[in-house]
Amino acid sequence: MNIIFFLIVLSLLVALGFLAAFFWAVRSGQYDDDYTPSVRMLFDDESKTE
Repeated sequence: MNIIFFLIVLSLLVALGFLAAFFWAVRSGQYDDDYTPSVRMLFDDESKTE
């Protein structure tokens, strides 16, 4: 029974670690894309030209 409690605590710690890493990545700008929206209009959409 003790191993179940240990595994639950361990899984919660791992989940909190991934959540912290996600928030760190968002705050540090890993998901910011300032380049693509500005050049999207320069590329032709080939599906609309047919």
